Amino acid sequence: MRNVLEEFESTKYGKSKPTILGLREHIFTGSVSSLAWFMSNQETSFVTIGQRVLANPLKVRFHYGHPDIFDRLFHITRGGISKASKTINLSEDIFSGFNSTMRGGNITHHEYMQVGKGRDVGMNQISSFEAKVANGNGEQTLSRDIYRLGRRFDFYRMLSFYFTTVGFYFSSMVTVLTVYVFLYGRLYLVLSGLEKSILLDPRIQENIEPLQNVLASQSVFQLGLLLVLPMVMEVGLEKGFRTALGEFIIMQLQLASVFFTFQLGTKTHYYGRTILHGGAKYIPTGRGFVVYHAKFAENYRMYSRSHFVKGLELLILLVVYLAYGRSYRTSSSLYLFVTFSIWFMVASWLFAPFIFNPSCFEWQKTVDDWTDWRKWMGNRGGIGMSGEQSWEAWWRSEQAHLRKTSVRALILEILMSLRFLIYQYGIVYHLKIARHSTSILVYGLSWLVMLTVLVVLKMVSIGRQKFGTDLQLMFRILKGILFLGFVTVMAVLFAIGGLTITDVLACTLGFLPTGWCILLIGQACAPMIERTMLWDSIQELGRAYDNIMGLILFLPIGFLSWFPFVSEFQTRLLFNQAFSRGLQISRILAGQKDIGEFE
Repeated sequence: MRNVLEEFESTKYGKSKPTILGLREHIFTGSVSSLAWFMSNQETSFVTIGQRVLANPLKVRFHYGHPDIFDRLFHITRGGISKASKTINLSEDIFSGFNSTMRGGNITHHEYMQVGKGRDVGMNQISSFEAKVANGNGEQTLSRDIYRLGRRFDFYRMLSFYFTTVGFYFSSMVTVLTVYVFLYGRLYLVLSGLEKSILLDPRIQENIEPLQNVLASQSVFQLGLLLVLPMVMEVGLEKGFRTALGEFIIMQLQLASVFFTFQLGTKTHYYGRTILHGGAKYIPTGRGFVVYHAKFAENYRMYSRSHFVKGLELLILLVVYLAYGRSYRTSSSLYLFVTFSIWFMVASWLFAPFIFNPSCFEWQKTVDDWTDWRKWMGNRGGIGMSGEQSWEAWWRSEQAHLRKTSVRALILEILMSLRFLIYQYGIVYHLKIARHSTSILVYGLSWLVMLTVLVVLKMVSIGRQKFGTDLQLMFRILKGILFLGFVTVMAVLFAIGGLTITDVLACTLGFLPTGWCILLIGQACAPMIERTMLWDSIQELGRAYDNIMGLILFLPIGFLSWFPFVSEFQTRLLFNQAFSRGLQISRILAGQKDIGEFE
């Protein structure tokens, strides 16, 4: 320690005496689970080779909440260490580095001494930490500190500063937005018929084979393999490159790519929401030895809006693009090369929380999760009800940022929601019942059908409120009349109108996004709609969509839970022996606790 403190008075730095001494870390929680190992390797590469390069030669190392040593006199005489705002300065640690650099300080990094540190070991813990850091980077992007440093750095130092702070999160957001722009562009091409005319052009068909070769060669790099290069280099420097290559292969077998792709969605969602609406809050993670099974409802609350909604949207885009372009594509490999990485991202965003959830595929756990999920969805909100107890309370808390945001952000939110109307507009003209008509009346009739469905749902909601408890017979009669009416209308359409099963499935793909668009606009306009009778309808529509999404996610879990070997395979492959022992210990402790309560 004495040698480290001597660095403050060292003459090798000239006039730029160090004001913050950075130390390397040793992450000692890497052996707990595969997730802890992933985070340990990622953090180790950052606190060693990453910070070494940031300090020298880039000169853009700051303070990241790590065990750094501050020159107390320097900082308390230049504004102090405390921060002014718990919102803007959410990532309070890095602002210390900003202040030190702006006031003429010098931040160094030393590796002859290291400090032990524990990292998050559970999926929900890690996601909460990533969400907190992404929120903090969103607030940094809006802060004056970033503006001042960017204005005062020279060009090359400014670029280094950008790509090692908020630039990484901005690039991640642009990457995901590019996927959306790409798929919506493809959706337009396939529904408008442009892609068909292009691919059937003889001049284009001659060049399809070279295009496939190019796509096949570059698809290898779409898995984000370049992001793990620093980690491989650091392990190679310290343990040898053969060990680094072996660890890299083992990480891929333990689905590290799935985990990091999932965290890309976490970074993008929270960073983008903070940029658009602000109001970031501190998210406690606990950093305990977490080896418990997270219930399905808990995972749904945590990842519904950040991953599941976006994953299902991309899934519908991919299905529509596949279904309406299949008839004229001469080669299925072209579609596979173009969309393989997006299918991988969709699967990661939808199912990573369950893959990395201990005992997720045990049958009894699955039954308990389903019971808890149905209870949570059915509970009504009210005074004193938290989001963990009631879907209604959680649904309202998920919209809290919309009630405090600016008018400009609300308008932008509404404009972005209008993209969901593209599905209905494009699909209805491809229905066989439309008979190749291009009249605007076809689109108008589709809206009439959509409004009829919403009116029927409203009638059922009113019937449940008025007759659901006291006059159950009347409520059942109402549902029976509506069901008979629905069957009659469908029979007439099938017999006379030429409706087919394919049309019904296509209408489902077209109308579901339209309903979600109506829901998003209703949430954005909540202060005005809450005063009217429409708010109850918006709330019931939201409940219906959450029920559908929960059912879609739960079906694969329930199916895999029928096979006992799936749970065993998950535990053995994804969690090492130390984690398995911790899991067994937690079960024993839980059993002892239950026995103690019974006694």
